[in-house]
Amino acid sequence: MKNWIWVAAAIFSQAAWAGEVPATLQWSHRVELSAAVSGIVRTVHVDVGDQVKKGQVLLALDATAYQARVAEIQAGILRLQAEAAEAARDLVRVQELYARTVVATADLDQAKLRNTRAASQLEEARASLRQNQKVLDDSTLRAPFDAVVVQRQVEPGMSVAAGLQPQVLLVLAKSGEMLARTYLPAAQLERLKAGQSVSVTSGGLSYAGKIKSLGLEPGKRDGEAGYLLEVSFGSREQLRAGAAALVKLP
Repeated sequence: MKNWIWVAAAIFSQAAWAGEVPATLQWSHRVELSAAVSGIVRTVHVDVGDQVKKGQVLLALDATAYQARVAEIQAGILRLQAEAAEAARDLVRVQELYARTVVATADLDQAKLRNTRAASQLEEARASLRQNQKVLDDSTLRAPFDAVVVQRQVEPGMSVAAGLQPQVLLVLAKSGEMLARTYLPAAQLERLKAGQSVSVTSGGLSYAGKIKSLGLEPGKRDGEAGYLLEVSFGSREQLRAGAAALVKLP
């Protein structure tokens, strides 16, 4: 009789740990995008709910001033390249004359100085071009990864300023991947491990998932203390953060 009681208790204990627990859906990766440079918004190419690919243009600032600066530096580089080439030829000529003792050491030193100065000015201009080209590139905001647009807080004609607290223009969430988050008692959490397969149900559909993380600090769900369990899963459907879900534990 005692054996039957022990077996029944063990079965009841396993059933208590298994089953479905309520959870909430969250984005697996969410980013707030701001402009890296200041300017007036010229065009916005996306709206809430749009699916975007990595590198896709999301919006563009009026880049007229940045384009003009890049063109100015490029023109200066052409001039400096010609001056550097001339200084290099002059140095070769003076070195040949110096070897034949036609010119003095001071003349050679002056030729070397002109060559070094011309090369240095050319390199500084090229560095300035790279810097200003980066500013020009930053006037176009692109998607950092495949995502869905979840917030749009920008319109054409808006003035944006890059600074210590830049304006959030767009919010993106990684597409095709979600998290189901719930809180469990410590004893129940200890029976699980990261990478373990579980299933998630939401909106009448079931998804295969894996445990992403097991919390180390206590939190609360519905007023009850517990530890955070995060389950990642893929979805072809467009789910919403905050939606209710069920996580089926092994």
